[in-house]
Amino acid sequence: MKNEYHGHVIWSQVDANMHLRHSAYADFAAQARIMLLNDLGLDFSVFQKLQMGPILFREELQYLREVGINDNIKILSFLTKAREDGSRWSIRHDLYRGDGVKAAVINVDGAWLDLRQRKLTGLPLEVATKFMEVTKSEDFEALTA
Repeated sequence: MKNEYHGHVIWSQVDANMHLRHSAYADFAAQARIMLLNDLGLDFSVFQKLQMGPILFREELQYLREVGINDNIKILSFLTKAREDGSRWSIRHDLYRGDGVKAAVINVDGAWLDLRQRKLTGLPLEVATKFMEVTKSEDFEALTA
Protein backbone atom coordinates (compact mmCIF):
# COMPACT_ATOMS: atom_id res chain seq x y z
CA MET A 1 0.00 0.00 0.00
CA LYS A 2 1.27 3.43 -0.88
CA ASN A 3 1.91 5.56 2.20
CA GLU A 4 3.89 8.35 0.56
CA TYR A 5 2.66 11.84 -0.34
CA HIS A 6 4.68 14.50 -2.19
CA GLY A 7 4.07 18.23 -2.10
CA HIS A 8 5.70 21.56 -2.89
CA VAL A 9 5.94 24.58 -0.58
CA ILE A 10 4.39 27.67 -2.19
CA TRP A 11 4.54 31.36 -1.30
CA SER A 12 1.25 31.39 0.64
CA GLN A 13 2.56 28.65 2.96
CA VAL A 14 5.54 30.57 4.35
CA ASP A 15 5.60 32.94 7.31
CA ALA A 16 7.49 36.17 8.02
CA ASN A 17 10.63 34.15 8.80
CA MET A 18 10.51 32.71 5.27
CA HIS A 19 9.92 29.15 6.37
CA LEU A 20 6.88 26.89 6.27
CA ARG A 21 4.22 28.35 8.60
CA HIS A 22 3.04 26.20 11.48
CA SER A 23 -0.47 25.49 10.15
CA ALA A 24 0.85 24.43 6.72
CA TYR A 25 2.45 21.35 8.30
CA ALA A 26 -1.02 20.28 9.48
CA ASP A 27 -2.47 21.04 6.03
CA PHE A 28 0.13 18.83 4.35
CA ALA A 29 -0.57 16.02 6.85
CA ALA A 30 -4.32 16.32 6.25
CA GLN A 31 -3.81 16.04 2.50
CA ALA A 32 -1.53 13.04 3.03
CA ARG A 33 -4.33 11.33 4.99
CA ILE A 34 -6.89 12.10 2.26
CA MET A 35 -4.57 10.65 -0.39
CA LEU A 36 -3.91 7.63 1.84
CA LEU A 37 -7.66 6.93 1.97
CA ASN A 38 -7.97 7.59 -1.75
CA ASP A 39 -5.19 5.09 -2.52
CA LEU A 40 -7.16 2.48 -0.54
CA GLY A 41 -10.20 3.07 -2.74
CA LEU A 42 -11.85 5.10 0.02
CA ASP A 43 -12.25 8.43 -1.73
CA PHE A 44 -14.69 10.99 -0.41
CA SER A 45 -17.53 9.71 -2.60
CA VAL A 46 -17.51 6.55 -0.44
CA PHE A 47 -17.84 8.60 2.73
CA GLN A 48 -20.51 10.85 1.18
CA LYS A 49 -22.65 7.79 0.42
CA LEU A 50 -22.15 6.52 3.97
CA GLN A 51 -22.82 10.01 5.40
CA MET A 52 -19.70 9.80 7.54
CA GLY A 53 -16.21 11.20 7.68
CA PRO A 54 -12.97 11.28 9.67
CA ILE A 55 -12.69 13.47 12.75
CA LEU A 56 -9.61 14.36 14.81
CA PHE A 57 -9.40 14.47 18.60
CA ARG A 58 -5.75 15.45 18.76
CA GLU A 59 -3.13 16.84 16.41
CA GLU A 60 0.44 17.24 17.63
CA LEU A 61 3.31 18.70 15.62
CA GLN A 62 6.97 18.33 16.45
CA TYR A 63 9.20 20.65 14.45
CA LEU A 64 12.69 19.30 13.82
CA ARG A 65 14.16 21.40 10.98
CA GLU A 66 13.14 24.39 8.88
CA VAL A 67 11.38 23.91 5.56
CA GLY A 68 11.72 26.76 3.07
CA ILE A 69 9.84 28.19 0.13
CA ASN A 70 9.99 26.12 -3.08
CA ASP A 71 11.14 23.07 -1.14
CA ASN A 72 9.70 19.73 -2.15
CA ILE A 73 8.39 17.67 0.73
CA LYS A 74 7.65 14.00 1.21
CA ILE A 75 5.34 12.63 3.89
CA LEU A 76 5.37 9.01 5.00
CA SER A 77 2.20 8.02 6.88
CA PHE A 78 1.85 5.14 9.33
CA LEU A 79 -0.98 3.72 11.38
CA THR A 80 0.45 3.71 14.93
CA LYS A 81 -2.63 2.61 16.88
CA ALA A 82 -6.04 1.28 15.95
CA ARG A 83 -8.96 -0.74 17.16
CA GLU A 84 -9.37 -3.96 15.20
CA ASP A 85 -12.50 -2.55 13.52
CA GLY A 86 -10.75 0.72 12.57
CA SER A 87 -13.22 2.79 14.59
CA ARG A 88 -10.49 4.60 16.55
CA TRP A 89 -7.00 5.20 15.21
CA SER A 90 -3.76 7.16 15.39
CA ILE A 91 -1.59 8.10 12.44
CA ARG A 92 1.97 9.43 12.38
CA HIS A 93 3.19 11.54 9.48
CA ASP A 94 6.95 11.93 9.03
CA LEU A 95 7.62 15.01 6.89
CA TYR A 96 10.91 15.17 4.97
CA ARG A 97 12.48 18.06 3.09
CA GLY A 98 13.66 17.66 -0.48
CA ASP A 99 17.21 16.97 0.76
CA GLY A 100 15.94 13.94 2.72
CA VAL A 101 16.19 15.52 6.18
CA LYS A 102 13.27 14.76 8.51
CA ALA A 103 11.74 18.16 9.27
CA ALA A 104 8.64 17.34 11.32
CA VAL A 105 6.52 14.64 12.89
CA ILE A 106 2.74 15.07 12.98
CA ASN A 107 0.69 12.73 15.18
CA VAL A 108 -3.10 12.60 15.03
CA ASP A 109 -5.75 10.62 16.90
CA GLY A 110 -9.09 10.17 15.20
CA ALA A 111 -12.33 8.32 14.67
CA TRP A 112 -15.35 8.44 12.36
CA LEU A 113 -18.32 10.82 12.62
CA ASP A 114 -21.87 9.98 11.51
CA LEU A 115 -22.80 13.18 9.67
CA ARG A 116 -26.56 12.71 10.19
CA GLN A 117 -26.53 11.96 13.91
CA ARG A 118 -23.36 13.99 14.63
CA LYS A 119 -22.09 11.11 16.78
CA LEU A 120 -19.08 8.83 16.63
CA THR A 121 -19.65 5.68 14.63
CA GLY A 122 -17.86 2.61 13.36
CA LEU A 123 -17.01 1.69 9.80
CA PRO A 124 -18.92 -0.87 7.74
CA LEU A 125 -16.92 -4.12 7.63
CA GLU A 126 -15.79 -3.73 3.99
CA VAL A 127 -14.57 -0.16 4.61
CA ALA A 128 -12.91 -1.13 7.91
CA THR A 129 -11.05 -3.96 6.19
CA LYS A 130 -9.69 -1.55 3.58
CA PHE A 131 -8.80 1.09 6.19
CA MET A 132 -6.81 -1.44 8.21
CA GLU A 133 -4.56 -1.96 5.16
CA VAL A 134 -2.82 1.35 5.97
CA THR A 135 0.90 0.72 6.48
CA LYS A 136 1.50 0.10 10.18
CA SER A 137 4.40 1.58 12.14
CA GLU A 138 7.05 -0.69 13.63
CA ASP A 139 5.62 0.10 17.08
CA PHE A 140 1.97 -0.37 16.04
CA GLU A 141 -0.37 -0.89 18.99
CA ALA A 142 -3.69 -2.71 18.73
CA LEU A 143 -6.28 -0.86 20.82
CA THR A 144 -9.04 -2.59 22.73
CA ALA A 145 -12.52 -1.16 23.19
